[in-house]
Amino acid sequence: MPNRAAAHASGSGKQSGAYKEIVEWIKALVIAVVLVFLIRQFLFSPFIVDGPSMQPNFETGERLIVNKIIYAIREPKFGEVVVFDVPEQDRKFIKRVIGVPGDTIRLEGDDLYINEKKIDEPYIKEAIEAAHAKGELYNLAGPDSNFPNSSNQEMTVPEGAIFALGDNRRNSSDSRVIGFVTDDEVVGRADIIFWPLNKLEFIKHWTK
Repeated sequence: MPNRAAAHASGSGKQSGAYKEIVEWIKALVIAVVLVFLIRQFLFSPFIVDGPSMQPNFETGERLIVNKIIYAIREPKFGEVVVFDVPEQDRKFIKRVIGVPGDTIRLEGDDLYINEKKIDEPYIKEAIEAAHAKGELYNLAGPDSNFPNSSNQEMTVPEGAIFALGDNRRNSSDSRVIGFVTDDEVVGRADIIFWPLNKLEFIKHWTK
């Protein structure tokens, strides 16, 4: 009888230990899920590039990490790559900040003017030079290629908004078409390319 009692007690102890371990695993998984949710909701989130509008700097299929907290601390700046919601199309766009509140924007062909000062754009310099070498404009002529245009004639960026352009000026639906992007629509700044692995890098944000 004592031996049976001891064996029974030992078995109960093992079951109790296994139960406690399962509970701990469940707790850890729940905490992990909650942390992932909070991080994605408030701090960082993934984004997949879809389309040619940011070529030559970003390609379709590249996966980025978007910093969602930075613009809660400060306002967007010229040259930063941002992801924002486009409610009318129920999707997100990735573009580059060109104008901030108070800036007057003018785009004529490949010449960008901010507050009537011509601005160099190093992030597309080589692409512009390659087009010019072939006797072409990088920003093809068209009804909505320049700014202002018939779709959007207001040149000065209002408070609580930004003016954003795609790097691929020939093929980009951006503020020339959809107008200014409000602060509420901005998701965050694209900070890291994490896929494919051979392109893993921090994204460079240019300044004037």
